[in-house]
Amino acid sequence: MQNKKVVAIVLGVMCFALTAGICIQIRTVQATNSSVSNNYEENNLRAEVLRYKERYDNKVEDLANAEEELEKERESATKNDTALKEKEEDILEGNKIIGLTEVTGPGVIVTLSDSKKDASSSLDPSSLLVHDTDVLSVINELKNAGAEAISINDQRIIPTTGIICGGNIIDINGEKVGAPFEIKAIGLPEQLAALDRPGGYLELLRSYSVEANLEKSNNITIPKYTGTITYEYAKAIED
Repeated sequence: MQNKKVVAIVLGVMCFALTAGICIQIRTVQATNSSVSNNYEENNLRAEVLRYKERYDNKVEDLANAEEELEKERESATKNDTALKEKEEDILEGNKIIGLTEVTGPGVIVTLSDSKKDASSSLDPSSLLVHDTDVLSVINELKNAGAEAISINDQRIIPTTGIICGGNIIDINGEKVGAPFEIKAIGLPEQLAALDRPGGYLELLRSYSVEANLEKSNNITIPKYTGTITYEYAKAIED
């Protein structure tokens, strides 16, 4: 009788150990499968992003080639025609004004960066960050100071450009841009540099420990706007 009890206890312990082992094995397999599945999905997403980027880069290259060919055709067509040459110059001037042409010249470079202070040391941690309103205020001051062309992290600012906050990034021309923000402006450097005057907006940002620097330059290049400009409601008035 005693032996039967011992055998029963041993069998019970063995069954419990076997059951526990099976449960652990099942959980291990499930965790492994989950990890493999997550890695597989992540790899697929990464590959999809790369494919879209490649398509985008190809389209940009095709557009650049088409514009180059168009420019050659324009030059050829206007070579011996004074009237057409004047029209071509008007088009180029108009493109420069609305931001469809890369431009270069003297101006200033303003760099805005989030504060390096510990957020826990401030009663308002958001005051240590660069916001869309800060970027917009700097842009407006540069425009008021006579800036002829402006870009933010190489995104050309045009009349329809939106500057919208989206968490810790800013949406500019539909592109996600994060700090530090490098704002380039072409114009008279001495006039644009007034942005850094005592009591000006840059000094206000520094009072919140936000890093705001301005430097003059005689050779600034601002890229052209690469998006599409559409006017749905504004119509030209015919003479």
